[in-house]
Amino acid sequence: MNPMNPRLPRRASRLVSLAVAVALVATLPGSAAAQAQTGGSPGEWMSHYQSARTMGLGGAYVGEANDPFGVLWNPAGLSSMDQNEVRFEHGRLFGESTLNGVGFAVPGSRLPSLGVTILSMRSGDIQRTNDMNDDLGTFNDAQIAYLLTASRAFSPRLAVGANFKVVQQSVEDFSAGGFGVDLGATYEATPTLKVGASVSNLGGPSHTLTDVEETYPMQLRAGFAAVLFSGRGLFSGQIDHSEGPGVEFHAGGEYWIQPALALRLGYDKTAPTGGFGYRFHPQYSFDYGVADHALGLTHRVGLSYRFSGFFASSSAEPEMFSPTGEKAVTRFTLNSRTKSTPREWTLDLRNKADEVVRRFGGKGQAPSHIEWDGKDETGLPLPDGLYRFRLVVIDEAGRVVESPEHIVQISTGGPQGQVPVLPVN
Repeated sequence: MNPMNPRLPRRASRLVSLAVAVALVATLPGSAAAQAQTGGSPGEWMSHYQSARTMGLGGAYVGEANDPFGVLWNPAGLSSMDQNEVRFEHGRLFGESTLNGVGFAVPGSRLPSLGVTILSMRSGDIQRTNDMNDDLGTFNDAQIAYLLTASRAFSPRLAVGANFKVVQQSVEDFSAGGFGVDLGATYEATPTLKVGASVSNLGGPSHTLTDVEETYPMQLRAGFAAVLFSGRGLFSGQIDHSEGPGVEFHAGGEYWIQPALALRLGYDKTAPTGGFGYRFHPQYSFDYGVADHALGLTHRVGLSYRFSGFFASSSAEPEMFSPTGEKAVTRFTLNSRTKSTPREWTLDLRNKADEVVRRFGGKGQAPSHIEWDGKDETGLPLPDGLYRFRLVVIDEAGRVVESPEHIVQISTGGPQGQVPVLPVN
């Protein structure tokens, strides 16, 4: 800083707020102009943060919030997770500003679900001048937030959670930090409808970067998430309220057109958003989100890895068999882990018309292996074709874990070809 200008730190702070408001809040079309006029508010980058998936959903995530970054919308969402998950996020904004984050969450059963999230924002070069408007070079604004999350499900329907967060901001030789708390709750009104609400920045964070104390404004969120099309679709809506922007509306939808590919469309106050998700392995997924606004498009990418935790898995060996050939049966390998004692399990086989042609099931834990001879419930042979199967396990509390959907094929025709006929001399 220029030692000849003692008022420069405060001026730099105002420049930082304005630059961050333009670079970050502009990604949300409805509020960009209003926030730029006020110079932005403290914590703007966090209150309007969007991950790759949530950007595709228009920012409507308080009712779902079931991944490590969902705690930014609703810390209670961790209780809806089944598997441990690590997630990485990256976004590039205007003026060379970037957002980066990493989150890790572990779902609990008797103990609370726990999560750790680290989120950072770094601005591009910001012009620095004195009161005479002389060019003094450039500087950067760097902000980082650390969140420790705990969520407890008091029943399969009701969960509450809290974030304990520390935020830090650095501008050249000036730095400051503060502490705050977020609270949230989710309630499963029906098996396909969940509602959620949260309040962020209770009692802070507050910090003094130069000589003025700044406090993050309190933010209220409420919304819902509805599961559609037998679990293949999701529709969510959300209302936000905070000092400055006032009331904001978000809505979005997601549909898995294939077991590995989902498309997303959203509406973020005044402009459309979109994106997709791709599962290139049952444990790995990639998400992309894009939003439109007056300054152009902004993008997010995310990568996640899921492992262990509470799950169900199923596989067939061989994946193609012939009830009339050497491989007359296929062998299903089943495995699951539930949050409480398993109550019942089912393994349905469905044809291309989505009709259940054979059902295996029973009480308690599923067996490690079962065999299928290609026949339906009445004992009649099924025609050649592809059949989908999925293991579903329900525990004593009514919670459900499902395996990814897989395909097994019946083929009795054998290899096709022509046998050459040699002329007889």
